[in-house]
Amino acid sequence: MSLRVLYIGGTGVISSACVRASLALDHEVHVLHRGSGSHREPPGGVVVHQGDVRDPASVRRAIGEERFDVVADFVAFSPEHVRTSLALFAGRSGQYVLISTTAAYQKPAAILPIRESTPLRNPYFAYARDKIACEDVLVHEYRERGTPVTVVRPSHTYDRTLFPMDSGWTVVQRMREGRPVVLPDGGRPLCALSYADDFAATFVRLLGDPRTHGEAFHITSDEAISWRQAFDAVAVAAGAVPRYVAVPSEVIATHDAGWGEVLLGDRAHSSVFDSSKVRSLVPQHGSTVSFAEGARRIVAWYDTHPEAQVRELGREALMDRLVAAFDV
Repeated sequence: MSLRVLYIGGTGVISSACVRASLALDHEVHVLHRGSGSHREPPGGVVVHQGDVRDPASVRRAIGEERFDVVADFVAFSPEHVRTSLALFAGRSGQYVLISTTAAYQKPAAILPIRESTPLRNPYFAYARDKIACEDVLVHEYRERGTPVTVVRPSHTYDRTLFPMDSGWTVVQRMREGRPVVLPDGGRPLCALSYADDFAATFVRLLGDPRTHGEAFHITSDEAISWRQAFDAVAVAAGAVPRYVAVPSEVIATHDAGWGEVLLGDRAHSSVFDSSKVRSLVPQHGSTVSFAEGARRIVAWYDTHPEAQVRELGREALMDRLVAAFDV
């Protein structure tokens, strides 16, 4: 089915993969972004509209009276963002899709695997709470007005340019130098690390499907691994023998509130997902890239892009302090 799809964003890790997947399905693909010079600029064949979705007047100038079968919003992070987008495209879109997050699910989950019916509650992570509030707006919109809305929740989605664990290149360089790496909670929690192209292949097949209206779906890898296994995969890809120092997430949070919020609000809790709901609509949903392969792609990309090899000196200094306290 040929669709006219507008991606709000379109140059991020996930959205750029979805743009490519839409093109592969012969969608007429439009992208609305600010023209900020991302290295993931839309490929040929995409209609680019330059405007800032936070400035409705600029959006109206950019897209005129265009109508779309689908508007996929990758940059809505607050209820007000969602309300603005809904108002902008009211009567001009057959489906509004919000990109939310699996961090919105109950933390810690009382029952595994996590399903779409798992309660949404995260008292630790402001980002997740804001996404829950965004979803609440859409639930009300669908119930009260029947607006065709869909929620999609990714989990730790990455591409070759992005490490899905904290501190990124800093961790790789420390491993290669033989310096110890802080491993929150010993790496015991389970995670689902999804390659962006795998996410996108499923995502684009939900577009334009009326069965998705009023529904939420998570799209995640079926490969459940521990964070320790994820770090190990990066070490193998980097040709390093890692030395880990386990530090509780609660301790990290007392030293670095931002890092601690991400840990306590997401990564410190095992997240294993049941994909049966999305697979009921997209039978081909699945993971073609294991994290072992994904890690090889990431390290290879960074090794050929020295400009991206940025070390987080503040994080390194904190790691050194934590290692001194916990390396016993």
